[in-house]
Amino acid sequence: MKISILGNSTGRGRRTSAAVALGAALALTATACGDDGGGAGGGGAEGSGKGKIVFWDNNGGVRTDIWKQIIADFEKANPDIDVQYVGIASTEYQSKVDTAIQADGLPDVGGISASMLAGFAAQGALDPLDDRLEKSPLNGKLNKDMIESLRAAGGGDDKLYSVPTSANNGVLYYRTDLFRKAGLEEPTTWDRFFEAAEKLTDKGGNKFGYTIRGGAGSIAQALDAMYGQSGITSFWDSTGKKTTVNDPKNVAALEKYAALFKKVTPAADLNNDFTKMVAQWDSGEIGMLNHNLGSYQDHVKALGADKFRGIPQPVGPDGKRVQVSNPVDGVGLFKSSKNKEAAWKFIEFATSAQSSSKFNESAGQVPAHLDAAKSDWIAKAEPTKLAAEALTDGSTTIVQLPYYLPDWNTLSKAESEPNFQKVLLGDMSAKDFLDGLAEKLNEAQAEWDEQMG
Repeated sequence: MKISILGNSTGRGRRTSAAVALGAALALTATACGDDGGGAGGGGAEGSGKGKIVFWDNNGGVRTDIWKQIIADFEKANPDIDVQYVGIASTEYQSKVDTAIQADGLPDVGGISASMLAGFAAQGALDPLDDRLEKSPLNGKLNKDMIESLRAAGGGDDKLYSVPTSANNGVLYYRTDLFRKAGLEEPTTWDRFFEAAEKLTDKGGNKFGYTIRGGAGSIAQALDAMYGQSGITSFWDSTGKKTTVNDPKNVAALEKYAALFKKVTPAADLNNDFTKMVAQWDSGEIGMLNHNLGSYQDHVKALGADKFRGIPQPVGPDGKRVQVSNPVDGVGLFKSSKNKEAAWKFIEFATSAQSSSKFNESAGQVPAHLDAAKSDWIAKAEPTKLAAEALTDGSTTIVQLPYYLPDWNTLSKAESEPNFQKVLLGDMSAKDFLDGLAEKLNEAQAEWDEQMG
C-alpha cells in the first residue's frame, strides 16, 4: 500500500503556534507527565514501569470513547499502570503541545500525526523509537510505508518518533437515495460531481447538492479538489524549489470549486469545520460530502448503510485519480517522561493487532498493524475497503504534501484558512490566494534546503 510521504525535515527551530492563555498552560501542566513519584520536565527517565502515565489524545471528543476502551483493556492487562486520559481537540492540539514544551508540562505519551511531527521533533520534544521498536513484538508487524511516512516527516536525522496507528484517506460520500430519485449517475468523475451538485440543489426546499468545508481544516479539502481536477501529480515543480499550488490549472480548478459556495451549498458552510459539516450532512438533505474515512460510522448511525456510499475521489477526463496525501497518525513518547518504560508498554499495547483493529474499526481507517489489516470488519466497511484498493491498484496518484516542513501546519491552516474564506465570499481571487500561499511555501522550502545543504 503506497502512502509514503516523500522528503525529509530539518532539525532547526520552527515558528511555534501562538501561545494559549497562561491559565490553559498551567491547567495542562498540572495534568502532564505522570510517573511513580517524580515530577515533569528534564531529560526524562525509564522509571519503574509502574505507576501513572498521562496520555494526550490529539483528536479528543471524536476518538475519546475508543481510546478509553483501549486504556481500560491496557489497565486490565497491566494492573500496576494507571493511564490518565486527556482529550484535546485536533484544532487545538499543536498549540497545546507547543505551550507545554516551553512550560515543561508535556505528558508521557501523545497522539503524533505526520502533519505535526516535524515541529515537535525540531523542538527536541520526542524520544526516538527505533531501538525500542527493534526489540518489540511490533517489529516487522507494522506497515512499512506508514513507518517510512512518519520517519520522513520527523526530521533529517531519519529517526522514527511516532509509531503508526492508521492511515486515513479522502472519501466522497453521496446519498444514493437522492441520486436514484434524481436519476443521476454515481459521481465517479469530476464532471458528474459538478452536474450532481447543481441538479440536487433546491434552495427553496432547503436542499443542496454539496456541503463545502469553509472553516477549520478547509485547506486540505480545497487542495484535494484542486489537484484532483487539474491532474497535476507533484506538489513541487521539476526543480523541487517552486510549488505547483498556483499553477494556472490549479487556479482554474479552485475557481470552479469555490464557485459552488452558496450556489449549491448552505451559507453556513463558510464557518463549518468537519464536525459541523458532517452533522449537517447527516441531518439534512444534502447530496454530497467530502471528508475522510473517519466519519463513516457517524453516517451509518445517522442515515443507515443503505442511504449512502463512500467512494474514492472522482477521476479526471483521462480516467486517472489524483488526490493529496492524508497524514499517517501515530503515538509518540515525549522525551521528558519520567516513566518511559510504562509509557512504551502503553504504546506497544495501543498499536498491537487487537487494539489497532478495535481503534480503526471505530475510526473507519486503514490499520497500521498488518494482522489488524486482515480483520473481517474491513470487508464490511465499504469505504475503507475501496480506499485500500484505490491506494494499491494503480488507479490513484498521491500528491505528497510537505509535512516535513516545520512551517507546513501553520501555513496550511492558521495563515491560509481566513484567506480561503475570502475566496468563497468573493473578496479575494483564487489566483491571489494561491500566489500568496505559493510565495510562503517557496520561502519555507528554500530555508529547509539551506539548512539541509
